[in-house]
Amino acid sequence: MNVTPTPAQEQAALAWLSLLHDAPSSGDQATFSHWLRADPAHVEAYAQAQVLWELSEVPASTLADEDALALQRYLKAMDGAKPARMRRWSVALAMAACLVLMVSMGAGWQPQRWADDLGADYVSAPGEVKTVTLADHSQITLDADSAIAVDFSQGERHIQLRRGAGFFNVAHTGQAFVVHADSGEVRVLGTQFEVRLQPAGAQVTVLSGRVGVTPSAQGTQQILTAGQQVTYVEGVADERHAVDSESRLGWRDGWLNYYKAPLADVVKDLGRYYPGRILLLNDELGARRVSGSFPSKDPEAVLKALQAVLGFEQHNVLGRLIVVR
Repeated sequence: MNVTPTPAQEQAALAWLSLLHDAPSSGDQATFSHWLRADPAHVEAYAQAQVLWELSEVPASTLADEDALALQRYLKAMDGAKPARMRRWSVALAMAACLVLMVSMGAGWQPQRWADDLGADYVSAPGEVKTVTLADHSQITLDADSAIAVDFSQGERHIQLRRGAGFFNVAHTGQAFVVHADSGEVRVLGTQFEVRLQPAGAQVTVLSGRVGVTPSAQGTQQILTAGQQVTYVEGVADERHAVDSESRLGWRDGWLNYYKAPLADVVKDLGRYYPGRILLLNDELGARRVSGSFPSKDPEAVLKALQAVLGFEQHNVLGRLIVVR
């Protein structure tokens, strides 16, 4: 007879699996045997957990490397003094963190977000596009999974982009309005523009008016006008160039628009709208180019559509982790 485990039983099975991979005592083994025999659904749940464990070894190791660094940064920020000494996670512990914690906590198991949100004044959740009005009546629309800190002291208006992206519609007050992102800053000379953090550096896109972009404290400022974009990495900026800014900023209306964009960039964007994690484990696949317009509210449907065209493999782990390879 087929049995279907409950979510609680699935979580318990994953917890047992992680424990049994980490030098269990004889008492643990006896308790596990009793749990396993208590209900046929426990046997099915544990069998499913073993399959997921096998599937998740590589992505869990990848997540562990990312999250260990992010968690260390978070703990340093919380401590304010000495750096935390962290041992490298074993593969078994990595899988336990990836599976057990992601199942129980969902998108909350992301130390990178904790570190970015520490000290942030406004945060948007994964899948949430949020507009906030500041004390000076400027408006900022945060893309999904973004965070900013606001400082209106010292006679100037300063915004730090801590994660994600923001679209800025700045009220003119006579005070300087400066957005800090990565190593550079964007000084407002006009009204409407986007600043977006990249895996390295940041990208600035202007919809209307003018902004001055300085890639580092010693860098040279470039003036951008409507329909122009510039990217800077490690304090070095490329040359400004023309873009279709309305299309690039389509996320404000629920659309992600691409023209010959690497699949890796598309997957990263979709990850901001998914309530878990999306991992792309194939660099060659990630370099393939994608064009089209996709609804941001349904990242799983977008991945299925891309899968039909590009022919890649994907696995959904308990609704919390999508592995693309």
